[in-house]
Amino acid sequence: METKGKRILIADDEPDILEIVSYNLGKEGYEVYTAKDGNEAIERAKQLNPDLIILDVMMPKKTGVEVCSILRSQALFQETLIIFLTALSDEASHIKGLETGADDYVSKPISPKVLVSRVNALFRRVNKDDGKTLKIGNISIDPVKFMVEIEGKEIILAKKEFELLYLLASKPGRVFLRNEILSQVWGMDVIVGDRTIDVHIRKIRQKLGVDCITTVKGVGYKFEI
Repeated sequence: METKGKRILIADDEPDILEIVSYNLGKEGYEVYTAKDGNEAIERAKQLNPDLIILDVMMPKKTGVEVCSILRSQALFQETLIIFLTALSDEASHIKGLETGADDYVSKPISPKVLVSRVNALFRRVNKDDGKTLKIGNISIDPVKFMVEIEGKEIILAKKEFELLYLLASKPGRVFLRNEILSQVWGMDVIVGDRTIDVHIRKIRQKLGVDCITTVKGVGYKFEI
C-alpha cells in the first residue's frame, strides 16, 4: 500500500503518546503532524487538510468528540478519516463517537502495532475501487467520487456510511448478514461493537430520507425500493 504523501494529524495532550504514535506511523512512511489540545487540532487540521486525524477523546479545551463534530460540519472534512483514541470502554461513548462521524476507535493503553494496522486498514479500504456507479430507481451511488444523489440532489455520507450503503445496494433484495457486513465494510482486523451497524444504518436512513433499507430481524439488512 502506498503511504508516501499521506498526511496524518495526531491530537493528544500526552507527550509520550504523541511521540510513540508519531514514530511508528512515520516508520510506515506517513507524514505525521501533532496537536496538544482540541483547539490546536482544529487549527492544524485547517492548515494541513490531513488524510487522517487521530483524536484523543479526553483532550483539554475541546474533547475529541467536539473536534470531530466541528470538523464534520465543514465540507472540507466530510471525507477525512477520523480515529478516536479513548480509555472509555462503555458502549454509549462508542456509539456517540460513531454518530459524530468517527471511522474507528482505538483503545488506550495504545499498542503501536494495532494502531498502525488499523490506520493501514482504513487507507486500504478507501483506496480500493469498489466498482461501477449504481443506479437504482432515483438513487445514484458513485464509488469513485463517493457521491450519492437522489433525484439529482447530492447527499453527503461519511465514508463508512457510504461503504455500507454501496454494499447493500450492490445486490438489491439480498439479505446481508451482520457478520458479513462487518467483514466487508470494517474488515477482519478491526474490532467494533455490536451496535456499530445499527448506528450507521440509522444515520444513512436519516440522511437519505428514503425508505430503502429494510431490517431483517435477527439476521441482517437488505436494500430494496
